[in-house]
Amino acid sequence: MSRPLLLDLFCGAGGAAVGYHRAGFDVLGVDLAPQPNYPFRFIQADALDVLDDFFMHSRPWQGRVAAVHTSPPCQASCTLIKGNQRATADNHVDLIPQTREMLAALDLPSVIENVQGANIRRDLTLCGEMFGLGVIRHRYFECSFPVVQPAHVKHRGRVRGWRHGEYHDGPYVAVYGDGGGKGSIEEWQTAMGVPWMKTRHEIAESIPPAYSEYVGRQLLQVIEVAA
Repeated sequence: MSRPLLLDLFCGAGGAAVGYHRAGFDVLGVDLAPQPNYPFRFIQADALDVLDDFFMHSRPWQGRVAAVHTSPPCQASCTLIKGNQRATADNHVDLIPQTREMLAALDLPSVIENVQGANIRRDLTLCGEMFGLGVIRHRYFECSFPVVQPAHVKHRGRVRGWRHGEYHDGPYVAVYGDGGGKGSIEEWQTAMGVPWMKTRHEIAESIPPAYSEYVGRQLLQVIEVAA
């Protein structure tokens, strides 16, 4: 039995892609930047352009796409950046509204994933502790299909690193930035479950595959029922 194809837009280095693949999908990634470590088929292109001409041009994958996952750039939504007066609409464009509008025109189940503070429906809020990971990393998911929200497990402690001149130990690593005792690339890879990623930037921009595997298993059920 062939796997349904999921279009992974704004794909980055493939954190979401690996989770969907584990859930039972084939995955095709699209990103404006080169992604040399993306583990599946990849097209370097503007994700919104791909959505815009989805029905306009013949593509070998067009008739097979069963679902779409999107992770629009999150800088405009990030709490750290929102608190920085230098963050303006000019240098941090919010692509969520346009992505949502274009997804609504597709007759396909879809997901918008983003950071805390993003202006999306919180159909799911996922946390690393729900999956026994070494990060907290809360993320929101706006899904066009029914999903089950798991219980938010109590955190086991603090995120390790320096805060206001004081060092705090804890079971979680902070997967962003370079300083503050945030840990090595190897620690980030292990904490997030992304051993194929090679750089801090790739890891910091990704979600743990455990998140999208959880979403993907529910998405696959929806597709199978519809079929």
